[in-house]
Amino acid sequence: MTTIEFVTDRDATAKPAPDAASSRLGTQLRDVRTLRGDSLRSVAAGTGISAAYLLKLEQGQVTTPSPHVLLNLAKHYDVSYLGLMALAGYATGDDPDPMPARTGVLAEALAAQDLTPEEERAMAAFLSSLRAR
Repeated sequence: MTTIEFVTDRDATAKPAPDAASSRLGTQLRDVRTLRGDSLRSVAAGTGISAAYLLKLEQGQVTTPSPHVLLNLAKHYDVSYLGLMALAGYATGDDPDPMPARTGVLAEALAAQDLTPEEERAMAAFLSSLRAR
C-alpha cells in the first residue's frame, strides 16, 4: 500500500502575496471605481460580480480573474477589455505591452468623463503642481 502525504501550509491564515500584475490590475480598477464615485456595492449590482470578489480583485488577492469578469468590468467602467486582459496577465496579441502606463485604464476612464471647462482648468492646475514637485 502506498502512503500519500499532503503537504499543508502551517499558517492557514497566511494570504499569498499579490503578484505585480494582479496588484497593478487591482490598483487600476480601484482608481477607476473611485474616479467614477462608485461603491463596491454599486459595481457589484451593475456587473453581477460580488462586492467581496471585487474587493479581493482590487486588493490584488485574485491572481487570475476570468475573462468573463474582466469583460463585465470593462463594459461597466467603459474601458478597454483588452487593456484589462493585459493588466491581468493574459496574452492579447503581438504587442508586448498593448496598454502602456501613460494610456492605461485610468487614463481611459478620465478621458471618458465629460469635464466642464472649470474642471479642465482645475485638472490642468493640479497636474501642473504635481509635476512641479
